[in-house]
Amino acid sequence: MPVARVCVDVPLPHLDRLFDYLVPADLHETAQPGTRVKVRFAGQLVDGWLIERAAESAVPRLAYLEKVVSPEPVLTPEIAGLARAVADRYAGSLADVLRLAVPPRHARAEQSAAEAAVDEEPSPERAGTGWSEYQAGEGFLRALRERKSPRAVWSALPGADWPARLAEAAAATLAAGQGVVAVVPDARDLDRLDAALVQALGKDRHVTLAAGLGPAKRYRAFLAASRGQVKVVAGTRAAAFAPVHDVGLVVIWDDGDDLHAEPRAPYPHAREVLLTRAQRAGAAALVAGYARTAEAQLLLETGWAREIAADRATTRRHAPAITPTGDDPQLARDPGAATARLPSLAWDAARAALKADAPVLVQVPRRGYLPSVSCGTCRAPARCATCQGPLALRSSHAVPACRWCGRVAGDHVCPHCGGRGLRAAVTGARRTAEELGRAFPETPVRTSGRDEVLTEVPAAAAVVVATPGAEPVATGGYGAVLLLDTWALLTRADLRAGEEALRRWMTAAALAKPHTAGGRVVVVADGGVPVVQALLRWDPGWYAERELAERRELRFPPAARMTSLTGAPPAVADLLAAVHLPPDAELLGPVPADQDQERYLVRASRTKAAEVAAALHAAAGVRSARKAPDPVRVQVDAADLF
Repeated sequence: MPVARVCVDVPLPHLDRLFDYLVPADLHETAQPGTRVKVRFAGQLVDGWLIERAAESAVPRLAYLEKVVSPEPVLTPEIAGLARAVADRYAGSLADVLRLAVPPRHARAEQSAAEAAVDEEPSPERAGTGWSEYQAGEGFLRALRERKSPRAVWSALPGADWPARLAEAAAATLAAGQGVVAVVPDARDLDRLDAALVQALGKDRHVTLAAGLGPAKRYRAFLAASRGQVKVVAGTRAAAFAPVHDVGLVVIWDDGDDLHAEPRAPYPHAREVLLTRAQRAGAAALVAGYARTAEAQLLLETGWAREIAADRATTRRHAPAITPTGDDPQLARDPGAATARLPSLAWDAARAALKADAPVLVQVPRRGYLPSVSCGTCRAPARCATCQGPLALRSSHAVPACRWCGRVAGDHVCPHCGGRGLRAAVTGARRTAEELGRAFPETPVRTSGRDEVLTEVPAAAAVVVATPGAEPVATGGYGAVLLLDTWALLTRADLRAGEEALRRWMTAAALAKPHTAGGRVVVVADGGVPVVQALLRWDPGWYAERELAERRELRFPPAARMTSLTGAPPAVADLLAAVHLPPDAELLGPVPADQDQERYLVRASRTKAAEVAAALHAAAGVRSARKAPDPVRVQVDAADLF
């Protein structure tokens, strides 16, 4: 009797293997690889994925498959292999990865999804593309048309229509008869890419995959790719596992955005999933963005990918005029610029843009009104008397309240000096909008952030105050972009503080008009700081090279592989007692973590990364087999290591 090898949907490390089941005669036709099944496991009926069929099993006594949930093969062999590779890289279980890769079944959508004929006609390519402005840009498209699988890191020009460029790359790949998977950080970026793909490929030549689509629409789009009805899929991080047939190109836009990191176990990053997929499938890969991460720079320095960038003359032609406020010439003209939140240079740039009937973008790294206040007399941070959390003001008429426990502190008295007055310690986006509204009373002021994210603003005089990542696109570009409170990004206790600051600044500055059209960017920072220098010259490659060199010297990611182990102290000690790490692996810690937990870091060379992941997964399996009560979070290449 034939045997089905099943991955059971049980997220326990010691059960991370395939289990054999006999296939009864009545399920012989429907129980095919890739289908969802029900099996009896430990006395319970559980879900599973049928990974493969075999003629026989080495296990003497086997149970039967209970049920085929659906004859639809939702798990292709390529995605099953990719999921196994991702699980191994991140010290996780195959079931956890498959839960991320395959959306929940929607029976009505599955039944109503029409069987459409696969469109084998090549995509209509338009003469001339925007890639001609980049060195090696046209060569990259030509290699895609010839199925040569190029791999590149693309630094987009300021003001570039990046969705159109990605759509042109997709059209070139589709013209060669291959599929495309493109991943962007959020729904706003996906909407822009969706519109560009329709323009480049025509209607119904691609689908989008994102959680915001809803269960039915998302599953219908997934089935369209799985059935081969479309060959191009664009989406957010889960789309990296889209079951596109004969994938020829994988793309990730803005790989430094933390939205690409999966918050569920085993916490894979979309960039690593796509690069692994490209390596396994022999497909082309494109890592794209205005800024460049150290991981992307490592791809260039190892020779795995080639650079696509414009020459300096072209970059200068497209870039806005970028000016810092903290260098010596500016301080000589405006001595108060060192302490002013909005120096005169920023005011002048905003006035000039508004006078020219162009919008102004103001980037503020903090949301809210006054997210942090201090004593008006001694300037000591104002703390909650109950939990010692920071006090904040939600509006100009609000009573101070704790950001942690929510308790109102209307009777706050400073424990240091006895003062009752409060002053702003950190200014949020809404307070900034209020101040600008008073400064420009005839100009509309809008905010874009957590409460409401704007998509686009018209080409008219207006002030837009946005938090990083929520900057709307302005028709024709912004006349001025002001980057405020830069210290909040630069002084974060984070390994990627400088890299993240540059990424956020370049994303905002790229929305400005070019300097030939009057576009200006004012960054309230010292022009001598390296990350500010990279912004002034619009040279993300220089800063990424510098950043990677420093991390290589200090053995920090991505030059080395770091894995964090977080949990209750006894649980982490139990895991470490069971693990057998390679000899050159280095154990760092412990350090305190949230909720009375502690954290260790395991540092190893990249050549030993697979051994470390396998050892940690095996140790987690030993604990789960013993039914250890407290879990330990094992996270490879966590974004918040420091």
